[in-house]
Amino acid sequence: MKKYFSAGFLLAATALLAFSQLGCATPPATNTNTVSVATPEPTPDKTAIEAELTKIESDWPRMIKEHDGAAVRRIEADDIIIIYPDGNTGTKEQDAKDIESGALTADAWEISEIKVNVLDKDSAVVTLRNTVKNGKVKSPSGESLDISGQYISQDTFVRRNGQWQIVAAVSVAVKKPIAVASPAPKSSPTPSASPAMKSAPSPRATPKATPRATPAAKTPPVAKPATTPVKTKTP
Repeated sequence: MKKYFSAGFLLAATALLAFSQLGCATPPATNTNTVSVATPEPTPDKTAIEAELTKIESDWPRMIKEHDGAAVRRIEADDIIIIYPDGNTGTKEQDAKDIESGALTADAWEISEIKVNVLDKDSAVVTLRNTVKNGKVKSPSGESLDISGQYISQDTFVRRNGQWQIVAAVSVAVKKPIAVASPAPKSSPTPSASPAMKSAPSPRATPKATPRATPAAKTPPVAKPATTPVKTKTP
């Protein structure tokens, strides 16, 4: 019995020691003030974006002249919203077909004043001026409409899968067109003629010296010869 008592006492002492150590153990501190730090967006390369979008916009005259509908389908998004100067709306496929069929023509189509506003690395807004000379477009009814003049356009670009596309485009007619050609340099003003130099006054003629007459030398009086007394005869 003593054996069992000793074993039971030892077991109780061991349990009590383990419990005391467990109670004194300090639980690990938990940080509840965790702050998540957002990864900053990379700074867009504005110069590269401006150059790329300027190149796209400057290619419109070529696309119209060469009826390049494939290029239109490449740079216009499938969900593009197009608002024409007359207030009507259009679609990507309509735009491409008008150019492919030759319904849109012009003797000259000039692009100028391109300004690119970079919003972030994948979006930008571009404004530009279109100057159309002898422009014509055929309506679905076959009627030819004159679209000559100037227009201000605004295109919204987004980059999708590494390619820039137009998702919204609007154009308005300019009521008072301006000349876009570079002004001819002004000719230099004709220098004013130098005032004629006054001629020096002619020197006054020196009055001729009138030679004074040399007084004639007085002729000494001729001495009269003394009269010789006439001798009388001696008596």
